[in-house]
Amino acid sequence: MRVAVSGSTGLIGAALVANLHADGHEVVRLVRPATKTVQPGDIRWDPQSGEIDQSGLEGTDAVVHLAGETISALRWTNDKRRRIRESRVRGTDLLARAIAGLSRKPEVLVCAGATGYYGDRGDEVLDEESPPGQGFLPGVSVEWEAASRPATETGIRVAIARLAPVIDARSPVVARMRLPVMLGLGGWFGSGRHYWPWVDLADVVGAIRLALARETLSGPVVVAAPETVTNREFVQTMARELRRPAILPIPSPILRAALGDFAREALLSSQRVVPRKLLDIGYEFRQPQLAPALRAALRPDD
Repeated sequence: MRVAVSGSTGLIGAALVANLHADGHEVVRLVRPATKTVQPGDIRWDPQSGEIDQSGLEGTDAVVHLAGETISALRWTNDKRRRIRESRVRGTDLLARAIAGLSRKPEVLVCAGATGYYGDRGDEVLDEESPPGQGFLPGVSVEWEAASRPATETGIRVAIARLAPVIDARSPVVARMRLPVMLGLGGWFGSGRHYWPWVDLADVVGAIRLALARETLSGPVVVAAPETVTNREFVQTMARELRRPAILPIPSPILRAALGDFAREALLSSQRVVPRKLLDIGYEFRQPQLAPALRAALRPDD
């Protein structure tokens, strides 16, 4: 299988490319103009200017679109919000239109999405059929997913992987929380009763590989672990794995004052998501429980 991948140097992209190569598949990367390490067969594209080497996509059997501006930031400035939205919506629209216009279209397009689609929903159980929430991230997610329509309308199967925050030694959620917890300064956010979805990196790769292969899998697909935990449970589990205390909360007003809407929508929102489609088709999670997932990320030599 010949697979084109955007975002191939990111955490998920690099793991996926290695996994595909290990199974003997051919991978071609979509690279931006500023990319320094260009390889033979790379496909040039520039979502900001709307340019893409469409001919390079000819002959691909599948496309995986993972590129997008990170949402992590000290604060969301107007420029940061613009970059988050445009990188997702423009990039997806450009790629979907490019493959829709090919003489031999790929069979499937797998696009990254996010559980941020659901917004702050308290204890409500959420799956692929649940409507979007309110706020900046849900609004971006709705536009992001809609941008894949040109591919769907020409008969290409499209799967939207609504990704939970990823657990891995190099992932932002682990890397940024590890130091304060190690220093004994880690605490849950606000009341800590809000649900925090998560997923191990191996299961992100596994779910994408399944979406590439399973002809009946299309539309939104929640890619999150089946074990739902609150923010307090998440932080306390991390503290136990690091053998450190976590006994005091970080008050919500302090977080909102320091981080603004990023705190409200990314740190304090509640998303009790269930990977209904993956469970219904019998996907076996490599890491269904948080404690061993964090242990592997935090103490890989154990």
